[in-house]
Amino acid sequence: MKFLLRTFFLLILSFTLFSCKKDQTIDEELKTALPNYGNIDLDNIFNRKDNHLDNKDSIVSAIDNYYKNVWEKGDLWGGFLVAKGDKILYEGYRGYAQGDSQQPINDTMALHVASISKTLTAMATLKLVEAGKLKLDDPLTQYFPKFPYPKVTVFTLLSQRSGLPKYEYLIEKITPAPPEMSQKYLSNQDILNLLIQYKPELARETDTGFMYCNTNYALLALLIEKVTKTPFPEAMQQIIFRPLAMKNTYIFKEKDTVTAAKSFFQRGPKVYPYDRLDLIYGDKNVYTTPRDLLNFSKAMFAKNFLRSDLQEQVFAPHSNERPGVNNYGLGFRMKIFDENSKLTYHNGWWHGTNSVFAHLLKSNVTIIAIGNKYSSRVYSALALSGLFENFPYEREKFRKEMEKTDSSKNGSGADTLQKANDSYSE
Repeated sequence: MKFLLRTFFLLILSFTLFSCKKDQTIDEELKTALPNYGNIDLDNIFNRKDNHLDNKDSIVSAIDNYYKNVWEKGDLWGGFLVAKGDKILYEGYRGYAQGDSQQPINDTMALHVASISKTLTAMATLKLVEAGKLKLDDPLTQYFPKFPYPKVTVFTLLSQRSGLPKYEYLIEKITPAPPEMSQKYLSNQDILNLLIQYKPELARETDTGFMYCNTNYALLALLIEKVTKTPFPEAMQQIIFRPLAMKNTYIFKEKDTVTAAKSFFQRGPKVYPYDRLDLIYGDKNVYTTPRDLLNFSKAMFAKNFLRSDLQEQVFAPHSNERPGVNNYGLGFRMKIFDENSKLTYHNGWWHGTNSVFAHLLKSNVTIIAIGNKYSSRVYSALALSGLFENFPYEREKFRKEMEKTDSSKNGSGADTLQKANDSYSE
């Protein structure tokens, strides 16, 4: 009896010490002097109503038909996930992360999400605004005095209204070629230096209209480094990735060229080679998984994700010069169909990567598709949004995508979608 009591006591003691050590490790991982998202409880954002989905079976069946017909029959590679609240409705992984059919893609394999990176860069910037480290109307010259465009502000960078030239085209136009072009890889600082030295004309006058431009977010990454006095890859770990338990997420660096998941040409498939722009971050170069990205999406549904006025600006349209459906917030694209229907999302493309990240505000739905073997069909995942909210245009795109496949032509895919649509409720 004494032996059993002693054993029981030792087990309890060991468990307690292990738990304390584990909690201490977690605290050390989250310890940071930077503003961060560590105050969000990812397990208690949604209630039962948020997770509830009317007609769940028919909707999941429609998603299953989509995945089988578009991803499996189309031989798309990558990760795919659809969630309602914090409940994953559907998830799939296909293909490989390395050449010669090595390293099958699974739920822990980080893939490049290309321009979806902008949503994360934007949120890190806004966390610094919330903390008083930055202001939206701060001119960039306040932080980089030699920057030759005095009207460019933090806001115009975030909202894609700066009018700055696109760096990927700018470097090809400078003659004679600057010394930076002899480097294997260009850096964000190189881009800033080229703007300062050559002072190229603006592509359009600042804050007169929307113009999607990677330069904006490459400069925001430099701004984050300047304000935090921390390299961007580590700043993102401290502000977003570690606090939101995005354990398989990182910013791509030169050392990762050996081990990181590759992207592929559609045919072959052949690995897409790196080029001189592949180390520029902020506009791209977040490597993550669908499950990690779901954590980020879940956090954005939390009431304490950002100060309310900033959170409203993220999903507000800031470019209304031309009437139309498409618009841009702060780090998010949007389609505004009417005053009650707004689809918020971001797509990505770089080399062989195509990606979709939809964050549906009313239905608490997240749609993530990350393809690493080039195919524009990956973007069809956005049309799944029409299964959850009143986006008739997206539903029609979904129907047309399904009709491209043999199974849809014989009725099964279209019938499943029709059942989901017929039973849809606002």
